[in-house]
Amino acid sequence: MQAPDPAAAAGRDRLGPLIVTIFGLYARGEDNWLSVASVVQLMAELGVEAQAVRSSISRLKRRGVVRSDRREGAAGYALAEATLEMLAEGDARIFERRRATVEDGWLVVVFSVPESEREKRHALRTSLTQLGFGTATPGVWVAPGNLATETRRTLERRGLSEYVDIFTGHHFAFGDLRSKVRAWWDLDELADLYADFLRRHRPELDVGDITPEQAFQLYVPMLTQWRRLPYSDPGLPLSLLPPGWNGVTAEALFEELNTTLSAPAREHALAVIHKL
Repeated sequence: MQAPDPAAAAGRDRLGPLIVTIFGLYARGEDNWLSVASVVQLMAELGVEAQAVRSSISRLKRRGVVRSDRREGAAGYALAEATLEMLAEGDARIFERRRATVEDGWLVVVFSVPESEREKRHALRTSLTQLGFGTATPGVWVAPGNLATETRRTLERRGLSEYVDIFTGHHFAFGDLRSKVRAWWDLDELADLYADFLRRHRPELDVGDITPEQAFQLYVPMLTQWRRLPYSDPGLPLSLLPPGWNGVTAEALFEELNTTLSAPAREHALAVIHKL
């Protein structure tokens, strides 16, 4: 059985991504558990009504992202094992991402799936898209070479490795590599995603002194939006991107906001969790 993907499952639900962010940030340090009451309270501080939160968590449960877990008489949820593994891998890409260079070379994935297993073909395309691969031709996908280990682990975990060959190497010939990168990835869409992140969150640098509760209210939506970007943009070499690439500015903004907001946001979230 293919492991559920928390980002894909949550993405079909407007509130799901916020809830997954809260669990990813705060449940893992609390023995992988949050009470329903604490999630409802934390989401209320983000302006979401209790019934909507409960409905969204139920959808995440049906999709295998979380599981029910009652402890000491309190109703709650824990992250599924597959979700924990994916979030652990996501931490490295989100918080420790290294932008690739041309010297890292390229990762090429070629796959062939029998017509009778069409769902595997869809799963492969979805997985490669979520990893940030670009499409060279149908069935041939390309990514920076430094994603090799992550790609292998992801395809193995999702039971897709038997359909795939993975190669690493360098672009030898022919054509202009900058032009090919623009054809393999939708750079205009990426630039728009970064521009939206900057527009929404740059003003948060100027809010001045804030309380832990206010930090939480800023941090969780900011991180939820950012989580998508390191997967849409796999860290393409700057030398192959348009001059003045706004992804660099967005990365710097994320790092500054993460440094400023994460600790007080955590302080507030844990106070709520331990109280309830």
